Amino acid sequence: MPFNGTYKLESQKNFETLMERIGVPKDKLQNTKESTCEIIQNGKNFKITITTAGQSVTNEFTVGKEAEIKTLTGDTIKTVVQMDGEKKLIVNMKGLESVTEINGDMLINTMTLGDIKCERISKRV
Repeated sequence: MPFNGTYKLESQKNFETLMERIGVPKDKLQNTKESTCEIIQNGKNFKITITTAGQSVTNEFTVGKEAEIKTLTGDTIKTVVQMDGEKKLIVNMKGLESVTEINGDMLINTMTLGDIKCERISKRV
């Protein structure tokens, strides 16, 4: 499965601006500069765990089916994750669009909320 693996954050652009816009407290943002993401994919079933210095968030979902997704703000949102091809996941949560794609050993997450666009790039370890 193309998504399986553990990824370590290498770079990010506009992440803090976007997180502040959705209500993540500044003190929590300091803990997100070093993060890892573990993805376990079994067909259309995913388990994704994001771990930072301050917290760990795990979400499980099946592509195309409604799931409850926990956010960094601590909220739980019902949404449907879609897949575009074999290497791209797309989800919309309260006006925030998140696109996560695999490009070789890189995991690229682009989030857009209104006029703010952020990108996080992680490398498979």
